Amino acid sequence: MQEAFPPRRDAAAALVAWGNAWLGGHIGLDEAVDAVEGAGCPQIVGGLPDEPADMPLRRALAVLKVAGMRTLRLALPAPGDPLGLTGPPELNAAAVDAGEAVLVGLPDGPVGLVPAEDRRGSSYVGIRWRCYESRPGVADVPSLPEADRQLTLAMREVTEALLTVDGAAGVPPEIADALADLRDPERGATLAPGYPPRAHRVAALAGRLALVVDLARRLEGHGLTAAQIGRREEALRVLDRAVRRARVAAHNSAFDPVP
Repeated sequence: MQEAFPPRRDAAAALVAWGNAWLGGHIGLDEAVDAVEGAGCPQIVGGLPDEPADMPLRRALAVLKVAGMRTLRLALPAPGDPLGLTGPPELNAAAVDAGEAVLVGLPDGPVGLVPAEDRRGSSYVGIRWRCYESRPGVADVPSLPEADRQLTLAMREVTEALLTVDGAAGVPPEIADALADLRDPERGATLAPGYPPRAHRVAALAGRLALVVDLARRLEGHGLTAAQIGRREEALRVLDRAVRRARVAAHNSAFDPVP
């Protein structure tokens, strides 16, 4: 039986990218919030320190800025791999369940924001961020150059593995199209203003490869043997790990020293 994988989620990545662009003075607060919320996705934040009531994202960011917010950092954990997190267990468990989190740097210690679907009635669907205490410390995440190299190597190895494994049954058109898009530098998710060019490139490539992972994991594997399915799943795990590290490194590079 194939393992079930959750869909890729991007709420935390958007908040980190556009929030850091605002903190860096590249855009205004209204522009940042509009970009994060996108088309028809209202967001609220609950449980901020000394602010027990839920509040709209715009007000929450302003409150955090007054409290001394300096950076926003992305965490993209998976079971057995708490990428970007430093604990405690309550935050880690919630973030792993959601597949994403944002660490807010504050003078008195970081806090973690974890998103969840906020559904009310028959038509309202938004995002509610819940605030958790986070431990101070430096998360074990790769640098941007290291993540870039790892992603490039994983892309070459896994692309060859996917094409080889699926060769007998024929490469599904969805996978073929996604792999073809890797040659187009203009395709893929991009970051907000203020990020270094390398971060934009790495984030875009990681976004396109994440689509490959999502598509491949949803396919049933008809025409493949159990051994081929196993090899494909292992290749996808390798690629998913490299993609998550690349996205974290790119989104967290907003305030890295310029080489």
